[in-house]
Amino acid sequence: MKRELVPTTDGSHTVAIPEMQVTYHSHHGAIRESMHVFIGAGLQPALDAFSGELSILEMGWGTGLNGLLTFQYAIPLPNEIHYHSLEQYPLEPEIVAALNYCDQLHAPELQPAFEQMHACAWNEEVKISERFFLQKIKTDLLSFQPARRYHVIYFDAFAPTAQPELWTQEVFEKLFAAMHPGGLLVTYCSKGVVRRAMQAAGFIVEKIPGPPGKREMVRAVKP
Repeated sequence: MKRELVPTTDGSHTVAIPEMQVTYHSHHGAIRESMHVFIGAGLQPALDAFSGELSILEMGWGTGLNGLLTFQYAIPLPNEIHYHSLEQYPLEPEIVAALNYCDQLHAPELQPAFEQMHACAWNEEVKISERFFLQKIKTDLLSFQPARRYHVIYFDAFAPTAQPELWTQEVFEKLFAAMHPGGLLVTYCSKGVVRRAMQAAGFIVEKIPGPPGKREMVRAVKP
């Protein structure tokens, strides 16, 4: 499976898989999309709703952009963050080395932590800073067996047209069971079939404004 680095309109990189005709982020801006969908609509309201330790589950690790943005956002906060991310097919080291996120964020001081995130061991929790712990789990979502409950889930799988097996009622029931009451699941996808699968799994689902290039996105809450 060939993967290649491509720029998006905000200058930040994404990764394309030509044979699947998919990219890891929106062409309208990788950083812009991740900030809107996962930080603005997921992390910020979760921090408002929960105090103390916050557990995050991401599907999937990809370029590590969501992890980096979460780390950056959490630096001044008192909360201890436990960030778990699923990834079956890690990126090649040469692609990781070329990612330009810290430059685009005008935050070169984040580069050592970003490199550590990619280089650290899989399947064990690693301390990135005093209050940020990362566990990259080398598995697919269907095989994943949650060992804890999460306050927020970044559902960043490829679109239902590319990976329909990940957007089913059964998958969302599994995630629902792995969340704290009041927990949030956010995703860029707002297709009706996805919303209905989430609702059937027990979530309260709302459509909210999407990032550039998408009119709507979804935030689902466990009652």
